[in-house]
Amino acid sequence: MDRRTFGKLALATGGVALWGKAASAADWDAVLQQAKGQTVYWHAWGGDPKINDFISWVGDQALARHGVALEQVKLAATSDAVARVIAERDAGQTDQGAVDLIWINGENFAAMKSDGLLFGPFAADLPNWSLVDVAGKPSVANDFTLPTEGYESPWAMARLVFEYDSARLPAPPKTLQDLAAFAAGHPGRFTYPQPPDYLGMTFLKQALYGLLADPAPLQSPAEGPAYEAAAAQLWAFLDALHPHLWRAGQAFPDSEPALGQLLADAEVDIAFAFNPGRATAEITAGTLPQTVRTFVLDGGTIGNASFVAIPFNAAHRAGAQVIANLLLDPQVQARAQDPAILGFQTVLNVAGLPAADKAGFDSLKLGIATLTPDQLGPALLEPHGTWVTRLAADWTARYGVAQ
Repeated sequence: MDRRTFGKLALATGGVALWGKAASAADWDAVLQQAKGQTVYWHAWGGDPKINDFISWVGDQALARHGVALEQVKLAATSDAVARVIAERDAGQTDQGAVDLIWINGENFAAMKSDGLLFGPFAADLPNWSLVDVAGKPSVANDFTLPTEGYESPWAMARLVFEYDSARLPAPPKTLQDLAAFAAGHPGRFTYPQPPDYLGMTFLKQALYGLLADPAPLQSPAEGPAYEAAAAQLWAFLDALHPHLWRAGQAFPDSEPALGQLLADAEVDIAFAFNPGRATAEITAGTLPQTVRTFVLDGGTIGNASFVAIPFNAAHRAGAQVIANLLLDPQVQARAQDPAILGFQTVLNVAGLPAADKAGFDSLKLGIATLTPDQLGPALLEPHGTWVTRLAADWTARYGVAQ
C-alpha cells in the first residue's frame, strides 16, 4: 500500500491526515474526538529514569486535557520498534498495529520513510506546529540530511557537550587531538559508549569532524572511496586511542547513563551527553558533584532534533497526533528545558511566543553547569543516516567486545 492510498483510506475511516495544507480547527476537533478514550503506546528509549518520568508526566497531561492515556513501551533500541512494524507489515497487518508512536532516530526514520511505513504527513497539521522555530532551527525539518516532509514531529533539540569535574581537571581539552593527548597522558580516564549505542555513534561522527580536512562527504551516503578514506582515518585514530581508554578499551559502557555513572563514580574524568542541561540536572538531583561543568570542542559539536513518528498501521493514530501536538505545547517544552527536569533545548521559537508562554522560558535558570547558546558555538550537521549504519557494522567487526 503506497502513502497516497493509505492517506485516502485514513480519511475514509475517520483518520485525519490532510495532505499539503494546514488542518482547520474543525479538523483538529475531529482528531480530538477520535482520540478521546484511546491508549497510545509510545515506543521510546527507556534508559534514563528522568526521561521516563517526563514521559509519565506527559501522559498525566494527555489524560487530564484530552482523555488520552499514554503508555511508554521502554526500548533498548529504536530498531526494536521498527522491527515490530516491519513484521506486522510482512504479515499483512495494515491497521491495528501495536506501535502507535516512536521516538525515532535518523537512520530508522530514513528506512521507514523509504519503505512507506510511516503515517502522514501529519506534523504541519498539528495546531502547535506554528510555534516551532523552523527558520532558526532547520534541523526540526531535516533528520540526518533527509527532509522530514511532515512524517515526523520534533520535540527536543540536542547538542553534544562534554562533561568534566573541574576539581580534578581544571582545563579540559578543546580539540579532538587534545582529547586524544589527554587520554594518552591519563590512561583509563576517558571512554565512550559501545556502538551501536547512539551516543557511542555520536562520538564516532564527532571524531570524523575533527579528523577530516573537508567534512562535506559526511552529507552524502556512506559509500565508495569517500567512505573508505574517511573510515581509514577514523580507525587509525581509534587504534591509537583505545589502549588508553577505561579498561584499556577492552570493555565499554553500554549507554549514556552508564557513561555518566562512570563520571559520577570518578572512574573517568571526562564524559559527554547529547543534552547541554544533563550535568546541571544531575547536579540538582545530587548524582554528580557540584564541581562538574561542561565544555564543547573548538569548531562546534553535533546537534540535531529528537522526533516522534507514527507507523502507517498504528491502531491509535488520532491519539498519537494528540501526543505529538502536546509535546509542542509551550508548558511541556518549558518543563523539558528545566534543568531540574531534563534540560532539553526547546524546538519552539521562544521569542515569538505569547508573553505568558515566553515567561515560562524566561524564568528558567540554566544552572551552574549549562553553557549559554553563545557558548555552545556552532551546531555541526548530522551526517547522512547511512554513516551510522555503515560505521556501526564496521566498528563492531573491528573492535566488537562482549559486555
